[in-house]
Amino acid sequence: MLKTPKVLTVTELTRDIKEVLENVFGDVLVEGEVSNLRQPASGHLYFSLKDAVSSLRCVLFRGQGALLKFSLADGMKVICAGRVGVYERDGQYQLYVATIDPQGKGALQLAFEQLKEKLAQEGLFDEAHKK
Repeated sequence: MLKTPKVLTVTELTRDIKEVLENVFGDVLVEGEVSNLRQPASGHLYFSLKDAVSSLRCVLFRGQGALLKFSLADGMKVICAGRVGVYERDGQYQLYVATIDPQGKGALQLAFEQLKEKLAQEGLFDEAHKK
């Protein structure tokens, strides 16, 4: 005889899924390409990491984002360290990012190149400014 399953509320099921995901995965490293990057007034960074087949929602809270030595941008290939969690309100799993490392160039090299590009756009390398 089959046992009738317990009827769960959406919240109960979401919390059960959250507990399983967070206990099974914990801290992870995830490689992918940044897409849909946005920074609302809160200062947090929201983006997706994607590969050829899938995408993963990510959040980098303002305090951690302030520690980045480079500017995150769409299309950038990165490795994110963080923990998998479930945002209960939406029932969505996501990666709570602790650190981000760019792939290819190191963070300091990338920061240097971004600063150099910014200064060049401001015209600070023009011949007129040289002594």
